[in-house]
Amino acid sequence: MSVELKLSALPESVHEGVIQAWLKKEGDAVRRDEKIAEVETDKVVLDVAAEVDGRLSRILKKEGETVAEGEVFAIIEEGEVPAAAAEGSAAEDEGGAGGAVLSPAAQKIAAEHGIDPAALAGTGRGGRVTKADILEKLSGAPAAEEGASRAEDAGGAARQTVGTAGAAVAPETERAPETAVAERAAVAERSASAAGARPESRVRMSRLRARIAQRLLEAQRTAAILTTFNEVNLQAVIDLRRRYRDSFEKEHGVKLGFMSFFVKATVEALKKFPAVNASVDGEDIIYHGYFDIGIAVDSPRGLVVPILRDADQLSFAEVESGIRNLAERARDGKLTMEDLTGGTFTITNGGVFGSLLSTPIINPPQSAILGMHKIEDRPVAESGQVVIRPVMYVALSYDHRIIDGRDAVSFLVTVKEQLEDPARMLLNL
Repeated sequence: MSVELKLSALPESVHEGVIQAWLKKEGDAVRRDEKIAEVETDKVVLDVAAEVDGRLSRILKKEGETVAEGEVFAIIEEGEVPAAAAEGSAAEDEGGAGGAVLSPAAQKIAAEHGIDPAALAGTGRGGRVTKADILEKLSGAPAAEEGASRAEDAGGAARQTVGTAGAAVAPETERAPETAVAERAAVAERSASAAGARPESRVRMSRLRARIAQRLLEAQRTAAILTTFNEVNLQAVIDLRRRYRDSFEKEHGVKLGFMSFFVKATVEALKKFPAVNASVDGEDIIYHGYFDIGIAVDSPRGLVVPILRDADQLSFAEVESGIRNLAERARDGKLTMEDLTGGTFTITNGGVFGSLLSTPIINPPQSAILGMHKIEDRPVAESGQVVIRPVMYVALSYDHRIIDGRDAVSFLVTVKEQLEDPARMLLNL
């Protein structure tokens, strides 16, 4: 019996995708629920699994071709899988040469380029060699070392980051790893070229990158975006973290970072200024009675903005644990559409790159976004004396159509007050 594979269960507003990779070829045996292909949509990369045991008899859409929602793109002939094929497939799932544990996509690319997975340090869960690890190897940049260098941030929590435009612009990845590798390969080619040569390369924009570009233009075209700035003396937060860091981690099993303070301070400010937590729908304003905060985190595919749901109901430990969990799943490619959809407000951190100041772009349909930056020791006047304090500039970009300047400035002042006197968060002041 022939079973048609169709593109279905797509997220809202997504109607097609592109075949990014086939992990099986025509004639291969497949098992029910075995991952056989990856489809890239405007928002995430979806895993396609076999619906029955059998043989992949026909591939109707090649890699790089577009598949519409509901369209048939492969056919499986249902039947028993030979024991040898099943055992071989299981062995492939568990590892490759030298016993390295590989993801299916990593197996395919490693085989195509003759890479020995045993020579790589996997960055996936349990040391698993991921597709990103293989691509980083091809580009000449060790993924494990690069990942380690990026893992540490000022707060000791999962890495929060920001795109080159200065904003966590959408709940999509920033760029596909294939595009990043191609860009680096082009640079290497130019460097190695003969003197006087002027080579260039053309790389097709991924659907994810194209979608982000579209949303950036949409935000600038449809919203009246202004940005207000302030500075925050983080001495009190740093002292509090230093005092309770060890006992906090021992009690809750997670490090006490800066992000939990910023999330809690933001929630308190949003409660006082509900327009900042609102969104525009045509001629209507939707005031959200909940606080779903988007946190920009890094992943092998680039920037993603998963949502921390009901942040007002979470403790500091739950916020830190939630962010760590989202970051780990982003790294392992385990984020779902539910993780990336929605959100009433976004926090993005350019400080990990050394940014002192930026103007983040709103993430539609949200109406505001908070930008964090690098912490630097600066002279500050206290009680008539000049002292050195750790200071961060913060920025709030907002949609002036529904948020007045007074509310925007007052919102940022509230965030500043909460952070400079953390006791306010405990007393709801």
